[in-house]
Amino acid sequence: MAFELTYKPFGERAILVEWPQEINELILADIIHFKQKIKKSKLKLLVELKSSYNSLLIIYSNSIKNLEHEIVIIDKIYGSEKISAKNESKLWKIPVCYDTDFALDLEFISKEKKLSKKEIIKRHSQPIYTVYFIGFLPGFLYLGGLDKSLEIPRKSSPRLHIEKGAVAIGGNQTGVYPNTSPGGWNVIGNSPLNFFDASNVNPCFAQAGDRIKFYPVSLKEYQDIKTLVDANVYQMESEVYHD
Repeated sequence: MAFELTYKPFGERAILVEWPQEINELILADIIHFKQKIKKSKLKLLVELKSSYNSLLIIYSNSIKNLEHEIVIIDKIYGSEKISAKNESKLWKIPVCYDTDFALDLEFISKEKKLSKKEIIKRHSQPIYTVYFIGFLPGFLYLGGLDKSLEIPRKSSPRLHIEKGAVAIGGNQTGVYPNTSPGGWNVIGNSPLNFFDASNVNPCFAQAGDRIKFYPVSLKEYQDIKTLVDANVYQMESEVYHD
């Protein structure tokens, strides 16, 4: 499926490509497919590609001298059927401890939604989530697929300190804080895994288009996994994902 794209200059060395303004898996698949096409086309002076829910930022090493000419080249790549690009994704299985020690806002959500904590945990860990993009912190995965019954606004006053690994809900999204930071999402648990490690070839294990499946673990299981993670011997569970 081809979309009507818009192309805009983004500073002197980048072009912003935009899709319709909505969160949609078809748009995500099209963005990922376009990224792969650009990489295979060996676009001259390309430095980096950054994507979000409905945009792709193409960054060049030098200033763009002829914007219109460059947009024509990019648009031809988008429409080209000669450049084959296969999208492959993985399903990552992520342990989460929803224990009271970690679930700072679980009681609040339970009262607001009139759901038991057990039911909230069940509804949060049942879906297979889609990774749309990575931001606002390195390794922070923006995930789509949250059960609508768990949607809840972000806090009006963000916390100044959210623990690394905090699993939280903000609006219609859920995610995991990869490092200690301020944050306004509602915290319901914690994962013992590392979501970002600058020393690795791929600092973040997941990428846009991958899937995430949370599974509940006890506090003891959490501590056991964390011991393995800290010793750098934990093997994360994953498999090739097929729609």
